[in-house]
Amino acid sequence: MIERYTLPEMGQVWSDAHKYELWCRVEVLVLEAHARAGTVPADSVEPVRLAPAPTPRSAAAYVHYGMTSSDLLDTALALQLTEATDLLVAKATRLVAVLRDHALAHAGTLRAGRTHGIHAEPDVWGHRVADFAFAMARSRDRLVRAREAVAVGTLSGPVGSYSNIDPAIESEVMPALGLRAADVATQVVMRDGIAEWVSALAIVATVCEAVALEVRHGQRTEVRELAEPFRSGQKGSSSMPHKKNPIRSERIVGLARVIRGYVTPVTEGIPLWHERDISHSSVERIALPDAAIGTDYLLHLTTGLMEGLVVDAARMRANLDLTGGLMYSSAVLLELVSAGMAREDAYALVQAAAMETWDSGTPFRETLRKQAATRGQSLPEERLDEAFRPERYTTRLAPVFQRLTRLS
Repeated sequence: MIERYTLPEMGQVWSDAHKYELWCRVEVLVLEAHARAGTVPADSVEPVRLAPAPTPRSAAAYVHYGMTSSDLLDTALALQLTEATDLLVAKATRLVAVLRDHALAHAGTLRAGRTHGIHAEPDVWGHRVADFAFAMARSRDRLVRAREAVAVGTLSGPVGSYSNIDPAIESEVMPALGLRAADVATQVVMRDGIAEWVSALAIVATVCEAVALEVRHGQRTEVRELAEPFRSGQKGSSSMPHKKNPIRSERIVGLARVIRGYVTPVTEGIPLWHERDISHSSVERIALPDAAIGTDYLLHLTTGLMEGLVVDAARMRANLDLTGGLMYSSAVLLELVSAGMAREDAYALVQAAAMETWDSGTPFRETLRKQAATRGQSLPEERLDEAFRPERYTTRLAPVFQRLTRLS
C-alpha cells in the first residue's frame, strides 16, 4: 500500500523490521523448548536470544532450529494477522460508537426515506445511521471471529508429519505465542482461515463504503442535506472555487473496491499442489498487508467523516415537503378505505389527485379535495390530518433506538 494511505501503527505491523522481530521471537521460543527437552544444549539459548534480528540481506541464510522455513513463516504470519486484527477491531469499535451516538442525536431529524432514489415515506436520519452502526458492529464481530481463524501456527516439518520435530515442541511454543497449533498441516497451514479473514476485511470496507455512498448522495447540489467536513482553506476544485466535493467519501468508495478485489486471489490460495506449492505466497505478500492497511485507513476515514459530518435538518425537512405531500398517498388510501370508501374508488381518487399534483405542482391535499368534489365524495379530514403528519411514520422506531443505546 502506498505511504499516503498507511497509518503508522498498521504500517509497523507489516514492516520488514517487525517481521524479523517475530521470526526471532518464534526461533527463541522453539530453541528454549528444545533446550528443556534436552535436544539442544541449554547454553545455546542465550546467545540466540541476544543475537540481533536478521536484515533483508542476511535473512536468506537465517538458521531455523528444528523447523522448516514454512513453519517459521506461517507462524510469524499468524502473529502479524492477529496483531493487525486487534488494531482493526479497536478502530471498528470506535466507529460503531461514533455511528451510534450520531444516530441517537438524530433520532428525531425528519427526512424523506428513499427507495430506488425516489421519495418513499417519511423517515428520520438517525434510522439510516442506526443501520450503519449495527452493520459495523456485526462487521467488527466478524473480525473477532476471523482472528480466531488465523491465530493458527505450525511446527510440523517438511510435509507436516513431524519427521524432524517432536509435536511436543509445537504444543509448548504455540500457547506461548498466543496461537493454537493447527489441527493438521502439510508444509503450510490450509489457507481457508486467511481467506475468511480477508473476506471479513472486505465486508468492513464495504460497510464503510455504504456510509460514504449515503453522504455522497446527500451532498449533491439537488439534495444538499449532508456535507463532509470542509476545513478552512480547503479547495473543492482547482478551477471552480464554489465547489465542495465529497472527496473523502469518494476515496472510501474507491479503496473499498481494492479491498474486495483481494478476496478472490487470496481464496484461490486454498487449493495447492499436493503438500504445497508457492502460488499463494506471492499473492499474500501483496494482498494481506494491503488489505489490512487499506481497511485500517478506511476505518480512519469513515470515523473522521462521521465525526465531522454536517447535517442540514432544515433542508431535510424542506426536501420532505418537496413533492407537495405525495409521499402520503399510501396512508391516504388506507384512511379513505377505513372511512368506508370502496377500495377501487379510493384508489382512483388518490391516483387522480396524485397525477394532478405531479403535473401541476399543486399540493396533494388540495388536489384530493378537488378530485373528491368532482366525484361528489366527502373526505374524512381529521383522518387525513393524521395521514399527512410525518412524525406518524416514525413513532414505532422507538425500540430500534432503544436497542441502539445498548450497542457497544
